[in-house]
Amino acid sequence: MIPAFADDTALLLIDVQVGVDVLDHWGGPTGRRNNPEAETIMASVLDAFRRSGHRIAFTRHDSREEASPLKLSLPTGAQKPGFEPADADIVVVKDVNSGFVGTSLEVELRRAGIGRLVVVGFFTNMCVETTVRMAGNLGFDTYLIPEGCATTNRVGPDGVDHEPELVHQMTVANLNGEFCTALSVDAALGLLDADNPDLQRVQGNE
Repeated sequence: MIPAFADDTALLLIDVQVGVDVLDHWGGPTGRRNNPEAETIMASVLDAFRRSGHRIAFTRHDSREEASPLKLSLPTGAQKPGFEPADADIVVVKDVNSGFVGTSLEVELRRAGIGRLVVVGFFTNMCVETTVRMAGNLGFDTYLIPEGCATTNRVGPDGVDHEPELVHQMTVANLNGEFCTALSVDAALGLLDADNPDLQRVQGNE
């Protein structure tokens, strides 16, 4: 039984930036992505967390590679529309896969009294996976919403082109039960609503 998400729970959105759509960069010449509904799921979770008054945190990737689509000096480094941080949100800029390396993320979460993290973002097998692994190692009670994540195909050293959905599913399988608990979006929002009667009333009136 997972306890309801209380005041010690924050939503962490990883690298929800325009540049993730440059599929040829991430998946090779035949770049493909899974889960086209990821942004819709992320937006619904973000909205629910905002209305419930929970803390929100963002990582933004500023690549060390000059030509990377995830470089903040380029237009593609911008946040996707609808995912702009609010003034009160925790925002860190990273240049490696983990949101905790070289950033103030852990310190800011601890200072805010956060011990539980709910994670969505890009890419499932890259920055999401690395950040989730480290969150678990740091002792955060971590929850991943796979429906709110997506990735691209990956070409192995043997030339095999692995489908993005397979890459996504295997990453979740590796993380679940060891570094985090994977939850459906309905389960996650149910845990959020369970401790927030005001949010239940708002949603019930829509």
